[in-house]
Amino acid sequence: MAHDDDSKALDRAYQPSPGLGVAVSDPVHNPGLPPHRARMTDKDPRVEKTADRTVYTLFYLSLAGSIWAVAAYMLFPIESGALIDIRQNNLFIGLGIALALLSIGIGAIHWSKALMSDKEHIEFRHTTRGTDATREAAIKAFSEANEESGFGRRTMIRNSLFAAVVASIIPGVTLFRGLAPHSTPDDPTAGDPVHLLKHTMWEEGSRLVRDPDGTPIRAADVTLGSAFHVIPAELVELGHEDGYLEEKAKAIVLMMRLRPEQLIEAEDRKDWSYDGIVAYSKVCTHVGCPVALYEQQTHHLLCPCHQSQFDVTDHAKVIFGPAARPLPQLPITVDDEGYLIARSDFKEPVGPSFWERH
Repeated sequence: MAHDDDSKALDRAYQPSPGLGVAVSDPVHNPGLPPHRARMTDKDPRVEKTADRTVYTLFYLSLAGSIWAVAAYMLFPIESGALIDIRQNNLFIGLGIALALLSIGIGAIHWSKALMSDKEHIEFRHTTRGTDATREAAIKAFSEANEESGFGRRTMIRNSLFAAVVASIIPGVTLFRGLAPHSTPDDPTAGDPVHLLKHTMWEEGSRLVRDPDGTPIRAADVTLGSAFHVIPAELVELGHEDGYLEEKAKAIVLMMRLRPEQLIEAEDRKDWSYDGIVAYSKVCTHVGCPVALYEQQTHHLLCPCHQSQFDVTDHAKVIFGPAARPLPQLPITVDDEGYLIARSDFKEPVGPSFWERH
């Protein structure tokens, strides 16, 4: 008797609570699709025609933006070096590309919302490979989609879209022109990257000064373990209109002081340092990022972009990372007043190694 009472208690415990709304035997009801709401373009032919004009006008506006971006590249040549041209080049090219891409996007969205078929469809999945009949049905579906979207019969929209998409690629292709050499008949080496990066503003007797204030540096003021960001003194007097940024990008140097006995120097480079003070180009030989992180304890230089590491004690050779060659070393000494000066320019091109490939 007690056993029967326990069974009934368990049955009552496992009964679903009425408040939980659990339906054990009732199937899930399919609510179906909501009633279709016709758009104004479906009801009024004039509204449909206006939407049609709006879409292809946006596509032609995109075409105009692409053409303007190419024209701006020619009207405001970045190669001139003038600051006003560089700013206008960036501004107007950017506006042209933005207009081209934005107009395509807005036009495509407006086309899909206002003109393409918005009726709901249900597509049942199947688990087997399509038969010939299924493939024919697929072709029919594509044909119906073409008819419903109006892609085939709305020629103005279709043609303007093709023109806008093709034209949107042209500004990007045009910008690659800026990466090509710009040599002239009078100076065939003017656009040669190897020639441009092989010569910087460093020359014999150039004082090493702090970047950016231009303070000359005495060898006696460089303490053990310290690091200085330096540029040639002649660069301080150069204006932006005269190519200050371009020359600085090639001439930036990081100078450090170690114990002389810590340096491993080749015989032909023993006079490139001064009392443990060495100077190396800050331009990474991988892709040109500034190598500006100096680890005092390990004497390693670190490039923050791709983690290339260089050993300052051993000619800044690569000890880790994707860089292909050591950082170029700037030969230095001191003048009669004790200020650090350059013995000469770099003996090899600064910057990425791929510039030297032909």
